[in-house]
Amino acid sequence: MSEVSTTQGITPFLWYNGQAEEAMNLYTRIFPDSKIKQLKKWGEGSHMPADQVMMGVIEINGLTLHLFDAGPMFKFTEAVSFFVSCKNQEEVDFYWDALTADGGEESQCGWLKDKFGLSWQIVPAMLNERLSSGDPKRAGQMFQAIMGMKKLDIAEMDRAYNQ
Repeated sequence: MSEVSTTQGITPFLWYNGQAEEAMNLYTRIFPDSKIKQLKKWGEGSHMPADQVMMGVIEINGLTLHLFDAGPMFKFTEAVSFFVSCKNQEEVDFYWDALTADGGEESQCGWLKDKFGLSWQIVPAMLNERLSSGDPKRAGQMFQAIMGMKKLDIAEMDRAYNQ
């Protein structure tokens, strides 16, 4: 593993219940330019199972994350999510399918939970562009269409925007 260093002033720190290593492997497999930078297990004689992650550091697409296993006391909620900006429908479909696989859950409006309960927003970049600089009436029409979607559909969003 490489030495851990980051220029991020703030780094997300994620608490898992015995699944941190599995999450590290999943996220670094899914996202481009990703790697496991550090993996240290609790080891024998600690208060946690020896084979669980005491300190895990990954980089996914330029974002450094710290992960560890510390028991069932805390759970992820929708109050915190990772926002993935996608350039096209192919990317939306890829991330959506990869993160909902094996026990993930679809929500609405581009939100999902992965199999660990972590929330993600899988959003085409065109949504932000249209909401920030597009016509407010047309953006509102598009937003109404989004409210009826789970995975976001760019063609349907375009249709609603241009009606």
